Amino acid sequence: MTASPATSHDTIRAVQWQGDHLRLLDQRLLPREERWIDCRNAGEVTQAIRDLAVRGAPAIGIAAAWGVVLAAQQGAELDQALAQLRAARPTAVNLMWALDRMKGRIAAGADVVALEREAQAIQDEDLAANRHMGELGAALIVPGSGVMTHCNTGSLATAGYGTALGVIRAGVSAGRIEQVFAGETRPWQQGARLTMWELVRDGIPARLIADSAASHLMRSGVVQWVIVGADRIAANGDTANKIGTYQLAIAARHHGVKFMVVAPSSTVDMATANGDDIEIELRDAAELLSVAGQRTVVDGADAWNPVFDVTPAELIDAIVTERGVIERPNAKAMQAMFGH
Repeated sequence: MTASPATSHDTIRAVQWQGDHLRLLDQRLLPREERWIDCRNAGEVTQAIRDLAVRGAPAIGIAAAWGVVLAAQQGAELDQALAQLRAARPTAVNLMWALDRMKGRIAAGADVVALEREAQAIQDEDLAANRHMGELGAALIVPGSGVMTHCNTGSLATAGYGTALGVIRAGVSAGRIEQVFAGETRPWQQGARLTMWELVRDGIPARLIADSAASHLMRSGVVQWVIVGADRIAANGDTANKIGTYQLAIAARHHGVKFMVVAPSSTVDMATANGDDIEIELRDAAELLSVAGQRTVVDGADAWNPVFDVTPAELIDAIVTERGVIERPNAKAMQAMFGH
């Protein structure tokens, strides 16, 4: 029996609720080892988010929602749990969105069962949104195209299927995408370790490139689209995503390659006017000075390690959300789709 386009190239679920604990696929160890972490309280969920055992903006939000459920099950102080989870990562707005949604249910008097239903709804809605975004984004791609992606935006980063990788999954299933190129994504190597793991596992034609090979690849003419996710999209369409995204957008514009951002509406932050107002997380310099725990840079050296950068809206050809596609995004178009 042949898999349908909606389910082909889609076998991975990295965030799994087990009734009394949350099971997470430890993304720090992939592809070398597939180890699961069992989180039994909100503190353990917070630690998993902070340590990047679970990562990707939608997945972080989903995990945090289940962290609230665990706190409620155990009779913990919910305001304290919410604050703890909220502080785990500062840039990804999905984390705040999911926690605000859970907080709203708590304020309305929800019991543990109702909170569990809400967390499950957040997870289910994300998967449905990803499938819809996959269809919308794939429809923009001319059959036979090559595409490039950055970081990991697949099932590992979401409830399943993925955002940018969901568009790629849908595009491959529909015969629109012939070849995928994944940038390695230093310093955590999410492209090399995670995206290639997903693509190979799901039988998608893929080649890894060094981050520094991207412009050379675009110049060759084999790439028609760069497709990336987002951790926060401002009210004017400026987009924060994994460090390295901005330079890909600049290179794409120079080479006539189109640039697509794919993210659920929960990633859109209409309260943030533009990219200058997005807080960019700085992480420990040791992440740059070491590879897999082994120091590779001379002792005494220091490093600057921002995890995200901001791509200006004018470099983006399309923002794809489950609500629809915004081509050539600007403040007016964003307001029309996301204003209240």
